[in-house]
Amino acid sequence: MRSILYVIAVILVIGWAVGFLGYHAGGIIHVLLVIALISILLGVIRRA
Repeated sequence: MRSILYVIAVILVIGWAVGFLGYHAGGIIHVLLVIALISILLGVIRRA
């Protein structure tokens, strides 16, 4: 389950970067970043 969270987080961060640098899609890009950060934090917390 942890590896799936990391894969999702990486995909979301890449999507955020592409959207932020390329398309300026607005607030939805920042929502993707927040979701990615939350999933990374959950993985770290569950590991400890």
